Amino acid sequence: MSEYIWVYVTHESLEQAKLLSRELVQEKLVACANILPAMTAIYGWKGNVEEAQEVAIIFKTQKNLFSLLRDKILQKHPYECPCIVALPIEFGNEKYLEWIKSQTVPD
Repeated sequence: MSEYIWVYVTHESLEQAKLLSRELVQEKLVACANILPAMTAIYGWKGNVEEAQEVAIIFKTQKNLFSLLRDKILQKHPYECPCIVALPIEFGNEKYLEWIKSQTVPD
C-alpha cells in the first residue's frame, strides 16, 4: 500500500481555500495544494436538495499525516460537515513522490 495520498477537500470560497492551503504547506502537513476555483455542488442536506458554488482542493501528502491534516482542516473549516477524503496514490513519478516526502513532516 502506498505511503502517499491525495486529500480532496471542498471549500466555500477561493480566498479561504488559498489561506488554508498556504497554512498547511507552511506547517508541512502537505507538500502541495491544487485549487480548482469553480464548481457547482448539488447535494442532499437536512432533507433538501441544495446547490452551491464551491472550490475543490487536492492536497498531496503522506498517509501517516492524514489524521493531523484532517483535524487541522476541521478546526479551520466553516462547514458543519466538510468533505475531507483521502485517496491513495498507487503509482507515480518516484522523484515527485520523494519530493512530497521531503516537503512533509513525518509522524
